[in-house]
Amino acid sequence: MDLWETFGMSEEIAGLWQELGISAGTALVVLIALYFVIKWAVKNGILEACKKLEEKRGQDDLKTDQTVGGN
Repeated sequence: MDLWETFGMSEEIAGLWQELGISAGTALVVLIALYFVIKWAVKNGILEACKKLEEKRGQDDLKTDQTVGGN
């Protein structure tokens, strides 16, 4: 049984993958790995942005406290 038929791929797409020398199992592994790499990158990007926002908010709060305390 061909994995391309199992996944319901059209013959044109299956032919393209086979011309490139990529089997269905290899394509599946590559796509899963790509999913986790993108997920990891997005997660780290969001965490980095949150840290920068917290730092900026802390600096703004410090400036506000200094101006209020100075009066």
